[in-house]
Amino acid sequence: MSGDLSVNEAIARCKNEIQDLQMQIAQKLPEEKEEDLDYEYPLPLYLKDRFPDLKKPGTNTKPDFKAVNTLKGHFGKVYAMHWSEDNINVVSASQDGKLIIWNAIQGSKFDLIHLRSSWVMTCAYSPGPGKFVACGGLDNICSVYRLSNGLASNGPGHSKAGTHAELAQHEGYLSCCRFVDENEIITSSGDTTCILWDIETNREKQSFHGHDGDVMSVSVTEDGRQFVSGSCDSFSKLWDVRQNGANGACVKTFKGHTSDINCVQYFPDYRSFGTASDDASCRLFDLRSYRQMNKFSDEKVPVPVTSIAFTQSGRMLWAGYDDHMLHVWDTVRPRRVAGGHNSNATNLVSKLMSAHETRVSCLGISKNGQAVCSGSWDTFLKIWALQPGK
Repeated sequence: MSGDLSVNEAIARCKNEIQDLQMQIAQKLPEEKEEDLDYEYPLPLYLKDRFPDLKKPGTNTKPDFKAVNTLKGHFGKVYAMHWSEDNINVVSASQDGKLIIWNAIQGSKFDLIHLRSSWVMTCAYSPGPGKFVACGGLDNICSVYRLSNGLASNGPGHSKAGTHAELAQHEGYLSCCRFVDENEIITSSGDTTCILWDIETNREKQSFHGHDGDVMSVSVTEDGRQFVSGSCDSFSKLWDVRQNGANGACVKTFKGHTSDINCVQYFPDYRSFGTASDDASCRLFDLRSYRQMNKFSDEKVPVPVTSIAFTQSGRMLWAGYDDHMLHVWDTVRPRRVAGGHNSNATNLVSKLMSAHETRVSCLGISKNGQAVCSGSWDTFLKIWALQPGK
């Protein structure tokens, strides 16, 4: 008994020391000025040789992206998509009231799930063997479906998927859901909260409070210990599920945007994350220095950014826009290297002029980094791949 007590005392002492260190760090960090939030940081000279220009005339480093497949099958606006970890299958959610499981390489669909509510806003594929998909929307419920054969399904079929769980606790619409593993999932909602769920018991494990507006997006680390969220209050937050506190384990709040944040996405090494906002910019935040690293915007494209995704190396950031465009940004070199018109954009790599016919609503890159999938209100999804430079 005394041994248990000493362990508990040691843990409490460690927590107090951590809090003291966090306060000391916060006091030593320089005050973040508003002008710093709009500054695009140049690449140091000693690193320029390590990160060659992505567009050099006469070399094969020029990015050349092509739509290699168009996924047709939805009859309503596509609101969300998510890759499976096999780099082949994609789940998409549309306001035609259906989830479709696609073979993105072949362009065929092998499963179709009829939803109880057509007002769906998000979907997700479970990690690993991909036995489950989840979705939610204006019904305020996260519905989890078990696929008949997981990733092994082959050939088109109609839903043999059964409802595995219905997670009901949110008091507002469900904006985003992401699996931690096959037993846990994190959801965000218009009720300003996020919730970590136990799927097997259909119960909430932990709720996260701290945003002052609708929480629109979450991104989860591979080990599921931390996640970031973006909200209509213009702030993004870092959360730790291992902590319990008055603000629901909020580790840090990041500011910089001036309007709603529509999407957050971890950088591939999980040491930073990106955001997309209605203020027509994407931003990159560092989780070690707790500071904004860069801002990606073009003054001649004052259009809300709806979605983002990093390439496998993190060198390029794909962004979907409200005006049917896709832009690709260089996260390292602050030089404009491509674009459809003259502008002051310093990091623009490529601009896909005719990506879709209307709003690009969702975007994702396969785990191996070889394909990009974009979804749109034009009812289509497109698969993009990098072609060899000319």
